Amino acid sequence: MRIYNTKTLQIEEFKPIHEGHVDMYVCGPTVYNYAHIGNARPMVVFDVLKRLLEAEGYTVTYVSNFTDVDDKIINKAIEEGTTEAVIAQRYIDAYQKVRRSLNTELPDITPRVTETMDDIIAFIQELVNDGAAYVSTNGDVYFSVDADHKYGEISHQRLNELEAGARIDVNEGKRNPYDFALWKKTTKGIQWDSPWGKGRPGWHTECVVMINKNLGPLIDIHGGGMDLRFPHHENEAAQQECTHHNSLANYWIHNAMININGQKMSKSLGNTLWAQDVVDRLGTNLTRWLMSSVHYRKELNFSDETVETARKELDKVMNPMRSIDVKAALNGVTLG
Repeated sequence: MRIYNTKTLQIEEFKPIHEGHVDMYVCGPTVYNYAHIGNARPMVVFDVLKRLLEAEGYTVTYVSNFTDVDDKIINKAIEEGTTEAVIAQRYIDAYQKVRRSLNTELPDITPRVTETMDDIIAFIQELVNDGAAYVSTNGDVYFSVDADHKYGEISHQRLNELEAGARIDVNEGKRNPYDFALWKKTTKGIQWDSPWGKGRPGWHTECVVMINKNLGPLIDIHGGGMDLRFPHHENEAAQQECTHHNSLANYWIHNAMININGQKMSKSLGNTLWAQDVVDRLGTNLTRWLMSSVHYRKELNFSDETVETARKELDKVMNPMRSIDVKAALNGVTLG
């Protein structure tokens, strides 16, 4: 079996860490809204990969998290006059419904950030003790990207080649503009006590800690959308390199994005398609077929034309099967 590894940009022979078993972690959603059709693509892609590995004789431990603390969750809870837990559970339930509607196998473990807080705080403290992280003048804790000489190996970007953009938070509390928050000091919304004061963790630390806790310091496969390569997966790998001296996973797999009628899906364009609405309209088989109609590393365009093409392709498979079922029924045969 051969797998394309984002880290090496090569198709490599798959060799698991433990013979006959695969540990796979796929980054899950931040649960402040319903899953859109783009969120559904990794559900299908990594469900297919898991089934393929199992068909090859491997046992698979599949972990996918829920990020249940975030500014957007906090703001929605304040807006609705409820708790972050209520908001998170609403969208976790909806997300799981989409998974079931797509006939995917549910992950074996679905850790939540709020259930991993002690481990997150301990992990950050270890980075501070090792000099890979520091407490800023504003009370936040930042990871120092200069501490990892391999920084950039997942996304294939180097610090001297990067340009500060929307996802790079430049402020006076950082030693380097590309340093990222491990702990955010806050008095707004849900918060926890820590050695650095009340606050909550940064996104990039949450996943790496949940991987360590549920699977161990080195896993076989780390997956997610292409948009997570940088900065999220890059920053995960950097933290692991500074604590355990490995890049967290042997194989990094990323699926490409979904466009709507040739345009990037975005709130500003008003072209967001909710995953459950799509499955309800098209059905499970057609939605999955459409998701699998192009290579997982290529962008998928969602349009009336591509839906109709997928429908015709699916009919070529399903019609003979329906015919067999009808003939069997006429002959009094039950197909198992």
